[in-house]
Amino acid sequence: MTQILKKRRLTDLSVGLMLALAAVGLLIAPKTTSEAAREGLYICIDVLIPSLFPFFVLSTLTIELGLARTIGRALEPAMRPLFRVGGPCAAAVALGFLGGYPVGAKCAISLFEKGQCSKEEAERLLAFCNNSGPAFILGAAGVGILGSTRAGWLLYLTHTAASLTVGLLFRFYKRGKITEPEKPDGAVKAVSLSDAFTRSVKSSFASVFYISSFVIFFTAAVRLLYTSGVLPMTADLLSSLFAPLGLTQNAAQNLLTGLIELTSGLFSLQGGASSKLAGRMAMAAFMLGWAGLSVHCQVLSFIGQSGLSPRTYLAGKVLHACVSAVYAFLLTGLAGLEIPVTEAIAEQVETMARLGFWDTLSVTLTTVAAAVLGLLLFVAGTLWRRGRL
Repeated sequence: MTQILKKRRLTDLSVGLMLALAAVGLLIAPKTTSEAAREGLYICIDVLIPSLFPFFVLSTLTIELGLARTIGRALEPAMRPLFRVGGPCAAAVALGFLGGYPVGAKCAISLFEKGQCSKEEAERLLAFCNNSGPAFILGAAGVGILGSTRAGWLLYLTHTAASLTVGLLFRFYKRGKITEPEKPDGAVKAVSLSDAFTRSVKSSFASVFYISSFVIFFTAAVRLLYTSGVLPMTADLLSSLFAPLGLTQNAAQNLLTGLIELTSGLFSLQGGASSKLAGRMAMAAFMLGWAGLSVHCQVLSFIGQSGLSPRTYLAGKVLHACVSAVYAFLLTGLAGLEIPVTEAIAEQVETMARLGFWDTLSVTLTTVAAAVLGLLLFVAGTLWRRGRL
C-alpha cells in the first residue's frame, strides 16, 4: 500500500511539474502559442470539420437505422474467416478507410454500444479500422509533401495493406474466448429516420467539437515544445543514441513531431528533398500508421466508459506504424520512384487535396478490394497447402 501511494505521489508530482512548466511557457511566449492555436483552429475549420462531419453523420446513421446488420449479413462470409469479427463490423472497416481518423474507431465503439458486436470483436476492430482517408494521403502526404502522385498512391497502398495485415494478426486476439453481443437481433428497436438523423447530427457535432479541441491544443503544444528547445534537445539525444542506425538530428525531430501531431510531422518532411526517398517514405508511412497523440486522445475520449481496452487500440497502432514503414521502405525501391519536385507537380496539390466524395469512394473501394482479394488468395493458398481445402 505504501509503494502504491509513493508511486501515485510521484505521478502527481510529475504531472504537476509539467503543468507548471507549460503555464510558464504560455506566459513567456503568449504570441507564439496563440498563433499556433489560431493555425490549429484554421485547420479545423478549413479541413477537419468539412471532411469529418458528413462521415460521422453517415456512420452514426448507418448504425442507428440498423443498416450495419443488413450489410453485415452479406459480408459475414468474408469478415469472420479473415478477421474473426461479425458481418456488421464491415461498416466500421469500410468507413474507417473512407472517412479518415477517427471515423472507423467511433463506428466500432458505436457498434459495441448498440450491441451489434461483442467486446472482443470491438477491440479487434479498434486495432485496425482507424485509418487515414485517401484524400489526405494522396493530396497532402503524396503530392503536397513528397511531390508525386505515385508516392501518394504507394503510401495509400502500404497504409491499407498494413491495416489489413494488423487485422489478420489480431484475429488471434483472445482466440479461445467467444462471447456474443449483449443484445440479440430481436432486441434491436426500430427507429424512425427523423429520430435517427437528429441523434446522428447531435452526436456527430459533439464528436467534431472534441476533435477540434484536441487538434488546437496539440498544435499549440508542438509549437511550444519547439520554441522552448525541448523538442530539439530530445531529438539531439535520440540522434546520438541511434547514430549507428543512421538517425540524424533532423530525422529524429521530424519523428518526434509526427508522434505528437500527424499533420505537423508530415509537413516537417517537406524540407528533406536532399535525403533518401525510401527513408522519407518510410517515415511518412510510420507517421500515418501511428496517427499521433492528438488522434489517440480523440479515440480515447470516445472509448470513455465503454469498457473496451485502450491497450488493444494502442498496440494495433504501434504495429500498424511499424508494418507500414517496412512496406513503404521495401516497395519504394521496387517501384523505382523518382520524385522531381516541379512547379507542375506543386500545382496538383490543391486539386488532389480536394477530391470529391465519389472520387474518394472510388479510390477507397478499388484499393480495399484489391488488398482484400490478395489476402483471400493468400489465406486460400495457405489452407490449400495444409490440406484444409
